[in-house]
Amino acid sequence: MKDKVEEALKKIRPMLAADGGNVELVEVTDQGIVKLRLTGACGSCPMSQMTLKMGIEKVLKEEVPEIKEVVAI
Repeated sequence: MKDKVEEALKKIRPMLAADGGNVELVEVTDQGIVKLRLTGACGSCPMSQMTLKMGIEKVLKEEVPEIKEVVAI
């Protein structure tokens, strides 16, 4: 599942990079929890939680239906 998540993140990264940010995959648990680290401008942006839930999580769940939740660490 980790490879599928990385492939999906490749589709998301250009949107984040346009605003000076990026995302790093930290872990995919056996329970379907994806742990990400937002970097660059995304790491300190006050809207990062909304980006995570409404953007990244939505796309990842569409691409990899086994995902239950996406969290930032």
